[in-house]
Amino acid sequence: MDPLDLVGAEPGPARTILFDGRPVAALPGQTLAAALWADGVLAWRTTRHGGRPRGAFCGIGQCFDCLAVVNGRPNQRLCLLPAEPGDTVTTQEGHGHAELDV
Repeated sequence: MDPLDLVGAEPGPARTILFDGRPVAALPGQTLAAALWADGVLAWRTTRHGGRPRGAFCGIGQCFDCLAVVNGRPNQRLCLLPAEPGDTVTTQEGHGHAELDV
């Protein structure tokens, strides 16, 4: 594909994800972090010590500042996960421990 083929390209219809219980529009191909940014959400995690807000920092999965709970699974890097219709993202507090099936 020639990069010029993308000039004027239009994304498909938006899909809906949920962030802390409220609907957020996400375009096809957007990561969860990009969809939240586009909606004005800048933080979706708090630090382990001090509870300071965090969101995306590096955008390439290296810094782990973008961790959140996605579809019940904690410690997911939102900058790497594509937004899928019906995804549920929840603010992660501190360590983000998961329930263990034992």
